[in-house]
Amino acid sequence: MTSAADSPRPPRSFGWAGRNYSLLTAAAVVTNLGSHGSLIAAAFAVLDAGGDGGDVGLVAAARTLPLVLFLLIGGAVADRLPRHRVMVAANALNCLSQGAFATLVLAGEPQLWQMMLLTALGGTGQAFFSPAAEGMLMSSVDGEQAGRAFALFRMAMQGAALGGAALGGALVAAIGPGWVLAADAAAFAVAGALRSFLDVSHIPPREPGGGMLADLREGWREFAGRPWLWGIVVQFSIANAVVGAADAVYGPLVARDHLGGAGPWGLALACFGAGTVVGALLMTRWKPRRLLLVGTLCVFPLALPSAALAVPVPVTVLCAVMVLTGVTVEVFGVSWMTALHQEIPEDKLSRVSAYDWFGSVALVPPATALAGPAELAFGRTSALWGCSALVVVVTAAVLCVPGVRNLTRRTKQVALNAPAPGSADAERPVGGLG
Repeated sequence: MTSAADSPRPPRSFGWAGRNYSLLTAAAVVTNLGSHGSLIAAAFAVLDAGGDGGDVGLVAAARTLPLVLFLLIGGAVADRLPRHRVMVAANALNCLSQGAFATLVLAGEPQLWQMMLLTALGGTGQAFFSPAAEGMLMSSVDGEQAGRAFALFRMAMQGAALGGAALGGALVAAIGPGWVLAADAAAFAVAGALRSFLDVSHIPPREPGGGMLADLREGWREFAGRPWLWGIVVQFSIANAVVGAADAVYGPLVARDHLGGAGPWGLALACFGAGTVVGALLMTRWKPRRLLLVGTLCVFPLALPSAALAVPVPVTVLCAVMVLTGVTVEVFGVSWMTALHQEIPEDKLSRVSAYDWFGSVALVPPATALAGPAELAFGRTSALWGCSALVVVVTAAVLCVPGVRNLTRRTKQVALNAPAPGSADAERPVGGLG
């Protein structure tokens, strides 16, 4: 008979959550608290300065345009340089640009071109940060716990987004958008300090290559050779554009005209965040076998918020719609990250992520810039119904791609027997891909 001291200890539930994973999660919480409030603050800063829906769209487009221009370069840089250094430099640029934006708003009436320039600098930082961050996160976990790790990371991140949106909306209404922008600048400073302690010693050094263009071509081959990958990226290129226009331009206008202003709109965005937390919590337990089929089916409800704004429904109904949408979109998000982690070699993660981000945001600048003119030409209600319809159409279309329907989660046995990344066998499609 053994004593309690001799009994084997139960395994730690989060033994896979190492230092890098913990630092990345903490930093993501900090930045999401600030950035989701600042999105509301930026829109209402434009409106408070006398701008209209078209001006809000131009400022939103100014942030997204540098993403399109610099994402591919950012991905190549992140696979070549230590990723944590790229992340810290990007956070520093975001801190400075948001701090300057806050100063302009607090000092008086900012000019439209000034707001566009500063948000463009923030978008440039994001272009270099996002591929590095995604590659760093995926390299911080491995094995069969990867899906759970991504779900918990996203749950923490979305929980912070929930709090940031709710608090940001309330603070914009109470003390004005300038202080919310200042808080976002401080959040970037704290997050950059945390990310400076990331350890990249476990990542093998890159072999000398043929330069930036060769890196981009190699990433393109990895991306273009997987129909499920580029098919979903094309889908979200259109879906993100119309949803981004609805959220950045039409949402604040509907809130101002029908819902009561920044506070209710911040509450609605917070409800979306609450739904994403619930969805991430669900994905810590649920491991659907057909990752992308389940995930894509869960994208259809993304059409509901635009439809709700088109009616427009009361705040309580809009909040319920946002919760449901958040749950289902997060099921897709975790499934997507798990598929990328499973299928893409580690040394190409940031470049593939850059092509993913590039496709996903490429149409957002023109969509947000054209949102105001579209409202004048067709009316706000018709424009919102059009956004909703496009989400449904492109999501139905991507289900025609065999790989989206057939890619399956690898079992532990298959993963152990899988070929090493970069080998000839590793480049073959798996999970029934055509």
